[in-house]
Amino acid sequence: MLSRVANSLYWMSRYIERAENVARIVDVNLQLLLDLRNLEESRLAQYWMPIVESTGDDELFLSLYSKPDGPGVTDFLTFRADNPNSIISSIALARENARMVRDQITIEMWEEINRLHLFLRSPQARRVWKSSPEEFFQEIKSSSLYFQGLADATIPHSEGWHFMQVGKYIERADKTTRILDVRHASVPAKGMPAPANQSETLEWSAVLRSCSAWDSFRQIHAAEVDPRDVAEFLLLSEDFPRSVRFCMSAFDLALRRISGVPEGRYSNPAEKLSGRLLAELQFSSVEDVFERGLHDYLDILQQRFDGIGGALFATYIFQPFNNLTDEFQQQQQQQE
Repeated sequence: MLSRVANSLYWMSRYIERAENVARIVDVNLQLLLDLRNLEESRLAQYWMPIVESTGDDELFLSLYSKPDGPGVTDFLTFRADNPNSIISSIALARENARMVRDQITIEMWEEINRLHLFLRSPQARRVWKSSPEEFFQEIKSSSLYFQGLADATIPHSEGWHFMQVGKYIERADKTTRILDVRHASVPAKGMPAPANQSETLEWSAVLRSCSAWDSFRQIHAAEVDPRDVAEFLLLSEDFPRSVRFCMSAFDLALRRISGVPEGRYSNPAEKLSGRLLAELQFSSVEDVFERGLHDYLDILQQRFDGIGGALFATYIFQPFNNLTDEFQQQQQQQE
């Protein structure tokens, strides 16, 4: 497979996943604030600014908006085309990457991503947003899930599909840490957190809902919502498909399917870094997480995701090109 094709499939999948996760976190925060009416402006900022900070775009936001309130943050993360991580930008970039590999995806996949792109740029999107934000964000999430289902059901599970899985799962793992990091200020900098009060329970429940983890979490922990259990579930669960451990397991598997290297070995730096992180997650406990500090632990995870992504590109995408003179000299040396 050409490196440019692998690159486009990787980013197409990653941008779709990014748009879905941004829709999740904004939608849930809007619903959370319905339960926390009559908050002062300073208190509202404490709920909206961490969301912007979780995407790493706080400097850009503050240069464009006077204060972190609901209308400003939702516009910035949803419709702002000059925000590279907004929903409308992510879908536009996903569509452009899909266009570049049109022959590698099915007509159903192309039609769905094109439909969502056109919807977001139509007057109808603004009307739906104003009348029912929940319905608007549900459209984004449903389209993403439908697209992923089409990818699983309509294209061969060969090298290209594995690059799509790699993009999806590293993006999902990264966004799960960022969603969890939104509430890090409510726990101690280091050490195990105290039981949550009523207000904190609502906030941690919102974190679970942002990851579509509420129902799965309740099957294990019933109605009791404790920061320790939430962190353990979203970071270390072996079975929940949006936990960091699950995502890295799926990422590592897809990475090794590309190269053909069996588990327990590696053939490139990306596989080495991925395998090492997966092993640490498998043998970590939630006590280890809070002993280091939740925010610091999540920050380190995000840095390691960046390192794995960089190693992946160095291995498969940024291949050096030899000029003819160098290649001729190398051939002569080999013959000698």
